[in-house]
Amino acid sequence: MTNNKIKDLFSIKFPIIQGGMVWVSGWKLASAVSNAGGLGLIGAGSMYPEVLREHIQKCKNATDKPFGVNVPMLYPQIEEIMKIIVDEGIKIVFTSAGNPKIWTPFLKEKGITVVHVVSSVKFALKAEAAGVDAIVCEGVEAGGHNGREETTTFTLIPMVKEAVQIPVIAAGGIATGRGMLAAMVLGADGVQIGSRFAATIESSAHQKFKESIVNAKDGDTQLTLKELAPVRLIKNKFYDEVQLLYQQNPSLKELQKLLGRARAKKGIFEGDLENGELEIGQIAGLIHQIKSAKEVIEAIMKEFETVKQNINSL
Repeated sequence: MTNNKIKDLFSIKFPIIQGGMVWVSGWKLASAVSNAGGLGLIGAGSMYPEVLREHIQKCKNATDKPFGVNVPMLYPQIEEIMKIIVDEGIKIVFTSAGNPKIWTPFLKEKGITVVHVVSSVKFALKAEAAGVDAIVCEGVEAGGHNGREETTTFTLIPMVKEAVQIPVIAAGGIATGRGMLAAMVLGADGVQIGSRFAATIESSAHQKFKESIVNAKDGDTQLTLKELAPVRLIKNKFYDEVQLLYQQNPSLKELQKLLGRARAKKGIFEGDLENGELEIGQIAGLIHQIKSAKEVIEAIMKEFETVKQNINSL
């Protein structure tokens, strides 16, 4: 692969970013991805501040390559999280779920490269105006929390690319070299991949959750709980309970009560496939094996180059 804005921005070999997913993206996964030539991200969203510090320090010991931290800006202890990021010398931060204006100037002043996750052209323009270095455009195919616009990745990428000047990273429904190439043909400068890395050996998710990803077929995931924060998850007993409650025209309070606390931890980290929230993307239907992060990146890049050559020969 020749010159590339995302490779240059992060000083990485391949323009592949591993999503900073809750209960999945610890130091083992982040360091494995970075060592394999991508950009590994530690997911701070499911970590207490001191747990994040521990993961950062372990990641530093496990790789001499660039890695970053993903921070949901609605995190209740965000001031402590940001202080740890600065104290530990983190140079790359991905922010999500909030207003990029709040923390971008602070991070940029510290010499940190900032990337913000968006789900629409409107928010892409706001992120650019806030001074971020790049944006992740995440389509509705993605697992976990999604934008309310429900715009697909393949329509979002070219629309955002047309509107902004900064580098664009595509996310949502990408797990293969073919998917990566398609995203870049539409204008993306790189890709962020979540679900494929969730089903890796180094992922901190429970083995049962990893197996549920491998076993998922098309139609097995659904976007729900739109009144609270839209989330894509695998249909299970918890999902069925949500649908039953919807039939009763529930209030927000009733939905929040059913959701309760730590549903994602229960499903993803503890492996409760019945009562947990199993957050994963539609692309799970194309994930058939639990592999190492290195094997995943090698397979993606091999397919990317092969398909690109085939297209060039047409």
